[in-house]
Amino acid sequence: MRIHLTSVFVDDQEKALRFYTDVLGFVAKHDVPLGEDRWLTVVSPDAPDGTELLLEPSGHPAVGPYRAALVRDGIPAASFAVDDVQAEFERLRDLGVRFTQEPLEMGGVTTAVLDDTCGNLIQLLHSA
Repeated sequence: MRIHLTSVFVDDQEKALRFYTDVLGFVAKHDVPLGEDRWLTVVSPDAPDGTELLLEPSGHPAVGPYRAALVRDGIPAASFAVDDVQAEFERLRDLGVRFTQEPLEMGGVTTAVLDDTCGNLIQLLHSA
């Protein structure tokens, strides 16, 4: 068994696509119109056939309270592995990304948490 697809709820799919591709560096994989919304996925450029991240519309009534509670409590909606958290932090901060947690080393793990501008906190992670 493998993880094929996971998702984050986003306020605006077009804005999310720009952030996840232009800023974070993912590449678009699928973009299929579905009425007012789209089946919109991105993947790592290093693994184009790997796990897809669905930029899922946040229209369901349960999504707002769920995401608000996560953000209020500082809980990331997703975690992305990087080779160097400090370097990614600096690169993204220079692009104007807002971080809610600067790089923090905890044992053999370093993390940072950013605001994806689409309603979510995202964790960057590197484990030694």
